[in-house]
Amino acid sequence: MIAWHNILCYIDAMSYEERIREARAGMSKSFARLADYLLDAYLEAAMMTATELAHEVDVDAATVVRFAQHLGYSGFPELQDEIKDKVRRDLLLKTRQDAEPDSVSGVVRASLGYLADAIGQARKLLNADAVVELVEKIGDARRIILLPESLGQSTAYNLVALLEQGGFLVSAASPNVNDLARAVSTATRQDLLLAIDVSGEAPFIARALAEANELGISTAAIVGAPSYRTARSAKVVLAAPSQATAGVGIVVVDALVYTLAEALRWRYPDRFAGASEAIERLFDRIRVGG
Repeated sequence: MIAWHNILCYIDAMSYEERIREARAGMSKSFARLADYLLDAYLEAAMMTATELAHEVDVDAATVVRFAQHLGYSGFPELQDEIKDKVRRDLLLKTRQDAEPDSVSGVVRASLGYLADAIGQARKLLNADAVVELVEKIGDARRIILLPESLGQSTAYNLVALLEQGGFLVSAASPNVNDLARAVSTATRQDLLLAIDVSGEAPFIARALAEANELGISTAAIVGAPSYRTARSAKVVLAAPSQATAGVGIVVVDALVYTLAEALRWRYPDRFAGASEAIERLFDRIRVGG
């Protein structure tokens, strides 16, 4: 009896976020969608009825009630009350943070503001014609070969995943000279070499693009500043405004990649249609082994 009482006290002391994270691994698909939505979009969920939340997540209202009970609440209203409390606390905390710039929270807010300004500047200065041209080149290419510098490798990985969702044949080379030489030597005039240069310290990539141009191979680059040598060596360039730090440059280049991916989704909707569903079906087959 004492042990059970302790368990109940432990559950009561947990926030709804902690309860979700603790139970997330064993949840059904419907519960998992609700869980992720409440973690990611709790501001919106705080203002929704159970029916509205069910519609947003594509489940029935009874599932919302069962989900709340699964977490230990009497129903959705009790769970939502806790979500509303979190919203109120967050709003009060934001007010305090705004008043305390000389603090960790103040640095965090200033940093996010700096990133927002940098992305806003990139939005204003981005050459839309270059985006259009690169979208068409990707669509026409037999194969897209990414040439990322060291700081651009995570960005390249993201772009590979995005292009694969649209059925594009894509690969990424390592930034060492051997891989760059191999990428150029095996490419054809039907391929596209796309460099990703965040820092401007990638002379081998610039030279690889120059060699590809001599062979009549299509080249393009996504760069952290227009002055980079990589930009001068590519036929099509998406350039971010120059940034004071490499960290901000990475974020802005990531934003350019996201913009490119969205433009590709708009230009080639048929290629992306059903991609999420196909991946989900494969996920189920791999997970259950059949």
